[in-house]
Amino acid sequence: MELWIPITIAAAFLQNIRSAMQKHLKGVMGTTGATFVRFGFGFPFALLFVAILHFGFGMSLPAFNGSFFFWAVIGAFAQIAGTQLLVHLFSFRNFTVGTAYSRTEPAQAALFGLLFLGETVSIGSLFAIAVSVIGVMLISVAHGTVSWKSLITSVFSRTALIGLASGVGFGIAAVAYRAASLSLGGPNFMMQAAVTLAFVIVLQTVVMLIWMLLRDRAEIGRIVAAWKPALVVGLAGATASFGWFMAMTLQQAAYVKVLAQVEIIFTFLSTVFIFREKVTRLEIVGTLLIVGGVILLVLLT
Repeated sequence: MELWIPITIAAAFLQNIRSAMQKHLKGVMGTTGATFVRFGFGFPFALLFVAILHFGFGMSLPAFNGSFFFWAVIGAFAQIAGTQLLVHLFSFRNFTVGTAYSRTEPAQAALFGLLFLGETVSIGSLFAIAVSVIGVMLISVAHGTVSWKSLITSVFSRTALIGLASGVGFGIAAVAYRAASLSLGGPNFMMQAAVTLAFVIVLQTVVMLIWMLLRDRAEIGRIVAAWKPALVVGLAGATASFGWFMAMTLQQAAYVKVLAQVEIIFTFLSTVFIFREKVTRLEIVGTLLIVGGVILLVLLT
């Protein structure tokens, strides 16, 4: 078994824990605060990972370059946007559905490439895109009257558009992080991933902290009051991100994203046993179609 496979599965499990805790925090603070804790409480652990690898295992620090800064900054801001949209989405739909929307980013990337860059898309890829979009549409109408009209209009609903936008942010971030990590050129995939994560998460923390100081200082007080669960989010989030960065340094981001769909299993378990939320048959079918469409996209492209 290739090393990136167990790393990705472990990262998916940890990301599910982080997302579950973020949903809990969304009930005691705003979207900005619930987004910030992922970064603000995660950067000490990211710096710790670098320190352990450098001082504990004797791994040398890589040399920074312009390409690294370019891709790292793009990824940092794209991830902030994707995370804020996903956390905001939790206010509209249940935990499983909110997470499912963010899993359409590979399909969206292919569609945007066709529309804006003139890139060629195969018939198989178009079919995969259609499968994912139908899944999103089914989820959107799962709690209402199911008809052809409702299915067609559902993809333009507020929740669908927010979820799709969240997927765009995460898709851009994944590609950018892989490019940033690879641009370091060594000493090995673990240190490259750790340094990339540390730089990105510190940048995200500073940017969001400045934003809250200027626009919403009351949110900082709410974050401080919920520091215990926020610390769990930071630890789980930083560790999961370290896993993603390592996996995407070893393997193409698209393949890592496909395997990462195993998180849906953890999500369903969280929905049923932690949040005690009901999942309808249409939501299950819709989520499976989204996952199936993403997998087909990678296999057929």
